[in-house]
Amino acid sequence: MADNPLKDLENKIDELISLCEELNRENSGLKTELAGWRDERKDLLDKNELARSKVEAMIDRLRTME
Repeated sequence: MADNPLKDLENKIDELISLCEELNRENSGLKTELAGWRDERKDLLDKNELARSKVEAMIDRLRTME
């Protein structure tokens, strides 16, 4: 009888270990995905800034033509 509670505890610990491993894998994947989103955001901000400066340059040229 004393073996049964120990076996139950061992099984629960094994389940916790498996859950921790799964969560670590998921966390790693999410960190990788986040890094990708941050890179994409930076690229979009850079493109937006480039477009803004081009539009401002065009507006300045149009003003000088007046």
